[in-house]
Parts: sequence; structure tokens; C-alpha cells
Amino acid sequence: MSGGTSHVVLIDREEVRVTEWRLPPGAATGHHRHDFDYLVVPMTEGLLRSVSASGESEILISPGRPYFRKAGVTHDVSNAGKSLIVFLEIELKDRPG
Repeated sequence: MSGGTSHVVLIDREEVRVTEWRLPPGAATGHHRHDFDYLVVPMTEGLLRSVSASGESEILISPGRPYFRKAGVTHDVSNAGKSLIVFLEIELKDRPG
């Protein structure tokens, strides 16, 4: 993690883990791999940048507009906008990759 990024695990059970992430402008999660299918539920609006082996992409997120990704994703995610980004990451632990 870098640039003031913080996260807190809100729920961690056998079936699911819910983590709240906070990324100030320019901050990043750090390069990581997702071992489970997961959903991201934005709590704020913002621009996320993802860097992976296949390249770089950006996604505009909006509160309450979730997106889904399969297990196995390896990337670094950063806040490419000008304001704090907050999102929930919901990992489906019964769906490993």
C-alpha cells in the first residue's frame, strides 16, 4: 500500500470477507492477486487506474454501482482522481480461483 491507503476488514467469515478500502488521490493498493471471485461496491465517485501484466486501464466508479471480477486477477489499483475514493471489496471465499 502507498500514499495513505488504508483498509479495514469489516466481515471475515468462512464464506465471505468484506473489506473497506480508502485511497486518497495518487494512493495505490500495491500489487496483489485475488484468490477469490469478488465484487467491488463504490461508496464514492472517482477514477480508478489498474495496472496489470496485460496493460493499464481506468474505470470511472459511482456510488452503489458495483462490478464483479473473477479470481486470479493480479494488479495494482490506484486513485487517478482528485478526491478520496472509498469502496467495499466483497470476496466470495467459496469461489476460489
